[in-house]
Amino acid sequence: MRFSTLNCALGLYRSLCPGTMSTVVAQSHHVFGLQSHVANNIFFFDEQIIIFPAGNQCVRYNMDQKWQKFIPGSEKSQGMLALCISPNRRYLAVSEMVQEKPVITIYELSSIPVRKRKILNNFDFPVQRFTCMAFSPDSKYLLTQTSPPESNLVYWLWEKQKVMAIVRIDSQNNGVYQVSFGPQDNTQVCVTGNGMFKLLRFTEGTLKQTNFQRGEPQNYLAHAWVSDDRVVVGTDTGKLFLFDSGDQRWETSIMLREHASEMRNLEMVQESESLIEFPTMTSPIPSYEQIMMTSSHSQLTLPQVFAVAAYSKGFACSAGPGRVLLFEKMEDKDFYHESKEIRIPMDPQSNDPSQSDRQDIVCMCFSPSEETLIATTSKNQLYSITMSLTEISKGEPAHFEYLMYPLHSASITGLATCIRKPFIATCSLDRSIRIWNYESNALELYKEYQEEAYAIGLHPSGHFIVVGFADKLRLMNLLIDDIRPFKEYSVRGCRECAFSNGGHLFAAVNGNVIHIFTTTSLENISNLKGHTGKIRSLVWNADDSKLISCGTDGAVYEWNLSSGKRETECVLKSCSYNCVTISPDSKIIFAVGSDCTLKEIADSSVLRETSAFDAVYTAVVISHSGRMMFVGTSLGTIRAMKYPLPLQKEFNEYQAHAGPITKMLLTFDDQHLLTVAQDGCLYTWKVYDREGRGIKREREVGFAEEVLVTKIDLEEKRVEEKTR
Repeated sequence: MRFSTLNCALGLYRSLCPGTMSTVVAQSHHVFGLQSHVANNIFFFDEQIIIFPAGNQCVRYNMDQKWQKFIPGSEKSQGMLALCISPNRRYLAVSEMVQEKPVITIYELSSIPVRKRKILNNFDFPVQRFTCMAFSPDSKYLLTQTSPPESNLVYWLWEKQKVMAIVRIDSQNNGVYQVSFGPQDNTQVCVTGNGMFKLLRFTEGTLKQTNFQRGEPQNYLAHAWVSDDRVVVGTDTGKLFLFDSGDQRWETSIMLREHASEMRNLEMVQESESLIEFPTMTSPIPSYEQIMMTSSHSQLTLPQVFAVAAYSKGFACSAGPGRVLLFEKMEDKDFYHESKEIRIPMDPQSNDPSQSDRQDIVCMCFSPSEETLIATTSKNQLYSITMSLTEISKGEPAHFEYLMYPLHSASITGLATCIRKPFIATCSLDRSIRIWNYESNALELYKEYQEEAYAIGLHPSGHFIVVGFADKLRLMNLLIDDIRPFKEYSVRGCRECAFSNGGHLFAAVNGNVIHIFTTTSLENISNLKGHTGKIRSLVWNADDSKLISCGTDGAVYEWNLSSGKRETECVLKSCSYNCVTISPDSKIIFAVGSDCTLKEIADSSVLRETSAFDAVYTAVVISHSGRMMFVGTSLGTIRAMKYPLPLQKEFNEYQAHAGPITKMLLTFDDQHLLTVAQDGCLYTWKVYDREGRGIKREREVGFAEEVLVTKIDLEEKRVEEKTR
């Protein structure tokens, strides 16, 4: 009965390949990440639940109860490009590339589990990709915009998969950033982009432009309807325009003024004299990457308006890095004024706190009640503010808070876990180290550095880490509120490092040499030489008597730690290996690489090769029970299979990441699979063997509650308390 319930719950989560289903199942549990390059990447489903893209799935996140539920991307998807939600909150449209072809999938959010309602993938017009979308006010029609050079605007009766009208938007090969419907009118359409502000009306089976563009063309980055006929538009030079039925009624420039005290003020000039009513509306937001490509260097110093969101008192717009301005209609006066400034706060954990707020806000959204404003940034961060807090700031800027926790903003290069605590350690090309908790789904610690961090190992106790930075290898204590180094080694650019299972040793790679250190005397006791190419992966066997390595030279070596010599070797120069692991009984080595196979190696020879079926495996891990195996692919999917491996194509494949998987691990108790990728996301998965044999490893003792604190820090705290 348990398994039939599980099957039902998995619903959409399973994306199976043809062939027999594996009994090994993975279920998305939590994701730490966001894909901010997806157009229109944040919106409210209701007052508590928001939807955003992470990896290659859409996440429904309940801000009060903190749970996440997932809507996976299409099978063989290469990533999401744009999202939009229907005004009645029933439907979610997702634009993707699937095997080099554009696909739009419309999901029914009201069904449990969420189900696919319609798939638009058969087009009788040229299209490379759909870059932005919008639902009509009654949710029955869908606008989709294709990328240059075709630049077609397509008006769908989506339920019947019928194109009602199509028009080529003459954009001189410039991108269209945003399309939208008028708030009450299915026939009224707005399109903005570089040099383009167009209003069109659907009539007699065609879309006809109704406005005439006057004046100097602008790079219109974002717009929002503020009444039935009026649209506010922002540009890449800090200008805001208001158009009424296509005629310009109002213009304002956001000026950036630096104070000597570094307190930056944004102020308004060129007020015009129009009185506008602003009903609640939210609008799709353009792709940040598209805009940055079309902005010249000189323009980047001006406050670019990447996002505009309307609400009942006026509208909010992004106004340069780390800032949002609220505009309100002045009572009894005919213009708008800047009523509030909201800033991203400086981050004390940053390597340069004064620059930590310098990230562009690319998407914004008000909750249905307008209680909350949420924003996403170009650095993959999610922020929120309670609107009532802006009322009490009395002239001072209000500040956003992290909606959940600070997230990685670049490829995650290192992943580690431990035994005594429910911790996950990650490091990234964003120069940060983060310690996550997979039980509470929280961020425990994080810190940014001057150098990129390539590799990380977490001691089984959960109290310290080893990190390979670009300049040095560092041992660091995880204190109660800090990550502090206590030993450095002159090992530059270490790309792989790992503590032994017993925690008494650690290995660190420098090019094609493996250095072995003890964690007691902290000395370098051995150097393992033999690889002729870069070493890509290391793994200790269960009793730490052996270390297995693989590299770009096509070599898989098994090292004896007591002698420091190679015990077995298997070299296949035609394969550049990505990852290696070993069976719990230490008898079989598993290796994956560029030749699209999974190899089982024993006694210096390949026992067996299993095809990866048109995929490149980038990571492999086997459970401590020896019954479950998981592989990660260059497409960002994970495959779950039972061990011993079946002869036929028998695995469950899951959409996970929007880029190649860089690392995979299983927690000590075999309950959670951890995956990280070039997309900057960390996923935790609940894993099951539906045959139910030997997967539950009972913990003899619960997780440790102890934390580290230095004596000096403790004494300083005591002095502080006494002086209060």
